[in-house]
Amino acid sequence: MTDFDARAKDWDSDPLKVERARVVAEAIRAALDLRPGLTALEYGCGTGLLSFFLRDDFASITLADTSVGMLEVLSDKIKAAQTATLHPVRLDLASDPLPADRFDVTYSLMVLHHIPDTDGILRKFRQILNPGGWLVVADLDQEDGSFHTDGSTDVHLGFGRNALQRRVEAAGFAEVNFSTAYTIPKNGREYPVFLMTARR
Repeated sequence: MTDFDARAKDWDSDPLKVERARVVAEAIRAALDLRPGLTALEYGCGTGLLSFFLRDDFASITLADTSVGMLEVLSDKIKAAQTATLHPVRLDLASDPLPADRFDVTYSLMVLHHIPDTDGILRKFRQILNPGGWLVVADLDQEDGSFHTDGSTDVHLGFGRNALQRRVEAAGFAEVNFSTAYTIPKNGREYPVFLMTARR
């Protein structure tokens, strides 16, 4: 069992996580021209908080995560909501074959800093997008290591926007833009969360 498996059942009980997902969903709507019929993949979906806020904006959303515990909670939520547009799947793009489907939008929230191989995952994101599709990443601005207080050592300390833009462009994306989508209050400090959009 991973730490995320253990935390899955109580994940949605944190009002700050729910509010963060709601605000980031609004930022995604503001940043993209979401036309009817688009398909999306949320990578690192957890319990699906973000995609539940976006479920009426896409014809279909595939929700991918590596945590079985998170996906179990998500599946129960989908059944309870009786929604046909959300499709959970266990997927680790670092090691699993790419899915057969291609998507118009791929998005993630607070996931990229947990992935060791940033350049590799950016290339995978490009591969699973349709031509002209959008990558949307919401994650921490570069921080001093004080954000993770649980002893996590396998995380990036956020990202500098200019440096990340160069890496995203090196992975084959264009039209890279950043905005500040949210600010996380934690331990008496505030940690900005950027929204980055980039086009395949």
